[in-house]
Amino acid sequence: MDTIKQAVMALESELIELRRDFHRHPELGYKEFRTSGIVKNYLEAFGIETQVVTGTGVVGLLKGEKDPGSADGPTILLRADMDALAQEEKTGVDYASQTPGLMHACGHDGHTAMLLIAAKILSGYKDQLKGNVKFVFQPNEEEAGALNMIEAGILENPKVDAAFGVHIWTPVPSGKIGLSNGPVMAATEEFELVIIGQPGHTSTPHTAKDPILAASTILQLLQSIQTREIDPLVPITIMVGKIKGGSGRNIIADRVELGGTIRFMFANEPVEKKILLEKFERLIKGVCEAQDVGYELKYIPSNPTLMNDERMVQVLREAVVETIGGPEGIIEHRCMAGEDFAEFTQKVPSAFYFLGTGNAKVGSHYPHHHTCFNIDESTLKTGVEIHVRTVMNMLK
Repeated sequence: MDTIKQAVMALESELIELRRDFHRHPELGYKEFRTSGIVKNYLEAFGIETQVVTGTGVVGLLKGEKDPGSADGPTILLRADMDALAQEEKTGVDYASQTPGLMHACGHDGHTAMLLIAAKILSGYKDQLKGNVKFVFQPNEEEAGALNMIEAGILENPKVDAAFGVHIWTPVPSGKIGLSNGPVMAATEEFELVIIGQPGHTSTPHTAKDPILAASTILQLLQSIQTREIDPLVPITIMVGKIKGGSGRNIIADRVELGGTIRFMFANEPVEKKILLEKFERLIKGVCEAQDVGYELKYIPSNPTLMNDERMVQVLREAVVETIGGPEGIIEHRCMAGEDFAEFTQKVPSAFYFLGTGNAKVGSHYPHHHTCFNIDESTLKTGVEIHVRTVMNMLK
């Protein structure tokens, strides 16, 4: 067994305990105060310089010491997200969330634990590194916090030359790694739509303007965009995730509020995205005019398409093969979920992969954002080792 694998195995119990501790204490985006405090203290304990960015984000900088001038070599960024979700956990595990209404239902607790252990191991190899490593612990991934960190300057001083990220992924079986060139996760536009009517009594509908009827028509017709107006070979989904309206069974509502997402993978994203959003609003406007109601539409900033750089994918592929013992465990995998690591891929050569953790025997087969979501903890050490080997291969 080589020294890297030995180092990872020696820290596996600490890795799992870190993950369980974060799991017990989930925090929403930009409220990860406990988590970021633990991260900062942990990194500083073995000599990594830290900086707090955008409130709860933490950036650790490990400078290589292979020879004079090592710190002037390439800088590699490794990123983990820290935020949880506003869901009530129903896993029943003994390390379940202790905060009512919050849980780690996406695996960010595992991401944070893996990167901490990788940082600890790499700090022991700094005399072999010709270059730097930035360990980025990002807040608010669920609502696109990456861009805020980039705007705060984390890609500079020293300038980042390559970035790598990972997502623990239950749709991929434990023992497999999803890794592909090009687009791997969809661009996302989140939207909030308000249909504005005129209230009245359900016995006299002609005296009111019914926003519920308009909303239901819009819900049906939105599906025609992706099935009738977009090339069927282009991945796209338009989904409404929430709807709220009305106060009584015999009252015609004055407004209906809808919220949802538009996800897509376009070859020419800026141009085709603009056309898509024009189609989206054209349909809404047409229905509202036909039913004589008003509307308000706004978009919530989200992420572009996550684009893997072919050269960085090859770097990751080599690290994966060394970790799992061969290429057989690597599979092509893409999905329509959004991931704000995409912001890094727009700025520097980057690669992102899926760490398979789907295993029904240990209850890790539920989809992400499910109240019973959990991970196969035996896969965590694989993610740590891939982090370490990626850096060693690029900076040794």
